Amino acid sequence: MERDGVERLLTEAGADSRRLRHALALVCDGQWWTLADLVRDTATSRRTVEALLRELVLERDGDRFRVPLADTPAYQDLIAVAPPPEDPVAHLLPHYAPALDRLTTLIAKAPRARHVLDHVSATPETVLRRALLLGARFWLPGARLLCVGDHDLTSLAVKLVHPQTDVTVVDVDERILAYIDEQRLGVRTRWADLRLGLPPSARDHDLALTDPPYTPEGTGLFVARAVEGLKDGGRVLLAYGASERTPLLAFKVQQELSELNLTYEAIYPDFNRYFGAEAIGSAADLYILRPTTKTRPAVQSRLSRQATAIYTQGPQAVESAARPQPGDSRGEAATAPPETAKAQVKGAEAVSASSAAQARVTDADAALSALAGFEAELLVGDWPKSLTQPRVKLSTWLAKPYAAAPARVAVAVPAGLESALPRLLLACRAAQVRVVGPGLAPRLPAALAPVYALDAAGEGVLDVVRLPQPEGDADTVLRRIMDNGHAKLANTWREALIALARAQGTTLTKNEARALIREAADWSDDLTPLEAPLHRLSALRDAVATTVNALTGTTS
Repeated sequence: MERDGVERLLTEAGADSRRLRHALALVCDGQWWTLADLVRDTATSRRTVEALLRELVLERDGDRFRVPLADTPAYQDLIAVAPPPEDPVAHLLPHYAPALDRLTTLIAKAPRARHVLDHVSATPETVLRRALLLGARFWLPGARLLCVGDHDLTSLAVKLVHPQTDVTVVDVDERILAYIDEQRLGVRTRWADLRLGLPPSARDHDLALTDPPYTPEGTGLFVARAVEGLKDGGRVLLAYGASERTPLLAFKVQQELSELNLTYEAIYPDFNRYFGAEAIGSAADLYILRPTTKTRPAVQSRLSRQATAIYTQGPQAVESAARPQPGDSRGEAATAPPETAKAQVKGAEAVSASSAAQARVTDADAALSALAGFEAELLVGDWPKSLTQPRVKLSTWLAKPYAAAPARVAVAVPAGLESALPRLLLACRAAQVRVVGPGLAPRLPAALAPVYALDAAGEGVLDVVRLPQPEGDADTVLRRIMDNGHAKLANTWREALIALARAQGTTLTKNEARALIREAADWSDDLTPLEAPLHRLSALRDAVATTVNALTGTTS
């Protein structure tokens, strides 16, 4: 048994030693502990807990450990139980056992975390407590909640506990959107890469909740988009945590919040707990932020200078240094500096060394090589200034239809933004499109099959051609919807059905068309094809056929 090392650690920690004393109390209580459980229970960083454990002689059973019972009396004068911060909804948890059981199952079966998106799952208790806190602090019946990213499935918890709440999720991960829709709890899902914009249908909410990448860039972006999705008088609930060892990182994140001119209505310490995130103690605070009259101008300024590198690993990592060119691979992996952001904080072991800002098409020779044999009339994305064609930003391309009608368009897709490719193509009406960028898969999503075909694919280059107009009533209606990527999907569908009825010598009113569409696709109101998750677009042909068959009295 060694006591001197423990005393030294406690002395060095000073007033902040209570968390260490709490950890010491737990390993001396006779119970077996794993490192992950001890970190999460004490909300103390893994490095700090490991420093304590190195000074103790431990009894071990596999990956579990404890201080031998015979040695615990020697530490009694050093230990102290640190009561957790007051939990405003802990007293409600016993009343929601069925909801907790279902959330436990839902989280266990959810799509696996994608470390390049800084995913780490919150515990089922955390997700339920978020829903309970929302209901305890705000009047939720009829309120509109926007979940800005939802790998944690907070949207499902809210619908289970407060089913009268109107909930929308925006996320870049198609798997999460599909999984949420599979539960049929009435959550609206929208695809969005927040670096490129917020969907038009994700506005005017009363509340927004986000658990973003824990970089200053990522947190600033997600909170700015959350504010963009609010109506006046709304609130943003933010989950954010940093290690007790890295107060400067927390300061930088809070600077981002300050620059958005937000007020702090409340901060609940260690409210969120995670499976992982051991470098920050598997815990994060919960902020309640309120916009001021100066917030929206600050948000617009923040978004106008938005960089694409917001994560902690992969091609969009803030700490990345490589600069792939068109046709390059996605870059070699590199270990990130410890505890600089969320994915490292959340247990990731390696990061890719390329970032979006460094993956742009910036080298003139490489860009000219990528465009060889393709006379682009319009450049979409970030291209060298030496190229003289008209150009448009990716975000602008997705936000509104391009006024002209170029026949040949070249699109530059930075590494890490490949999931935007289907939307970039749906926003285009050109006969030929060349897509350039590292990491492009040599195929197109099946959802684009009614509109596009892959003509050729090389390393980092895709040539895509627009298909001729189809024959058949259902395919004609479907193509009209897909050809109008920026328009409300249901509106285009309605007008196409009315035109079909007119061509057949019958009359179909707008209300009758709406009724047919709602019955076939109750999810289709108020969104555009660009916002729709791919699983919705893939199912669209069958839904369209249902409405056409109901109109014509045929089957297909």
